[in-house]
Amino acid sequence: MTDQKKPPSSQPATANAPASPSGTDPLVAVDRAVAELRRGGFVVINDSQDVALIVQAAEAVTPHSLDQLGVLAKGDRCLALTPQRASALKIDHPNDGPVLLGLGDGSAAQEVRDVADPGATVSFRLPPVIDALDQHVRLCAEAAVHLTKLARLLPAALVATISESENGGKTFAQSNDFFIVAAQNIVEYDQRAARSLRPVSQARVPLAGAEDARIVAYRPTDGGIEHLAIIIGDPKPGDSVLTRLHSECFTGDLLGSLRCDCGDQLRGAIEEISAAGAGILIYLAQEGRGIGLVNKLRAYNLQDQGSDTLDANEQLGFDADERIYLPAAEILRDLNFTRVSLMTNNPEKVEALTRCGIEIKKRVAHVFPTNAHNEAYLQTKKARGGHLF
Repeated sequence: MTDQKKPPSSQPATANAPASPSGTDPLVAVDRAVAELRRGGFVVINDSQDVALIVQAAEAVTPHSLDQLGVLAKGDRCLALTPQRASALKIDHPNDGPVLLGLGDGSAAQEVRDVADPGATVSFRLPPVIDALDQHVRLCAEAAVHLTKLARLLPAALVATISESENGGKTFAQSNDFFIVAAQNIVEYDQRAARSLRPVSQARVPLAGAEDARIVAYRPTDGGIEHLAIIIGDPKPGDSVLTRLHSECFTGDLLGSLRCDCGDQLRGAIEEISAAGAGILIYLAQEGRGIGLVNKLRAYNLQDQGSDTLDANEQLGFDADERIYLPAAEILRDLNFTRVSLMTNNPEKVEALTRCGIEIKKRVAHVFPTNAHNEAYLQTKKARGGHLF
């Protein structure tokens, strides 16, 4: 995890960002590239060495797009996977970066999608691993996979070196009407977006269990999804404010799912903060440990087949936990709070928030009874995630 402190207020959040090849703000450029991938389109990713790849999300591959890539590509088409997904497929891979599988002329679109999707059955021979690739190609491939994560898609991408990489692929992208984005801007997007968070709206919202509450919405400058600060009572800057960091959980928070303890934690935190007199709950838009709702449902299917919650995320190709906590730190600083009493059972939250420059005066236990549906889930959090129950 690479959470960092906020730059001085006189320094723009994107001051050190390389200029986007498309001429747009780096955050906006990544956001537009995400939108292209979610629509099933191609984007071009380049780096500073005039290396450029044409990229499509693996789950969006069709026979037509696979043929189209063959015409546009300079070299072989590859499927870029995360090391976690490669390990789940029992593929030997020599490094910690993206694992690239070479796709021959006989590769089918359905096979590409099946390799990326742990819910599919891979009954065919897997393509070979491509080892001897230029480091700049690997950088762009790593950025391509991260872009699919930002798009909340399966973390796998169809990539190929473009036939005309001069000028960083700008001419190629323009002539084919493809959006182009810098690899470095993709890799650094999470951190830059967090540092760019600004309050955009607030209102008094009486809550069950905490009638004296208001909600402040924070939005990154690219217009991305908002994080929320739920302020209960009148906490004083300088105090060790009682704080809960809560990652959104549609199924648990809204529907009352029994598969997790998220809904209990959310409502319990609101009530406990209210009983203490004042405090803050930061509601982070990081569904499913940061993999998104659709992928969380995919993970649930894998859990139903016997995987635990961490293994399921890794079979999909994600880290066991993809969340970052820099957004929470930025929000707390904007509200003038740098010392907190943190309600959590997760030591990683304590460590991550500390790395982001927030002083943790103490950890406050936050435990609720189990049920028949979430006992195994909570045991995994304890045994493998180090949670303190």
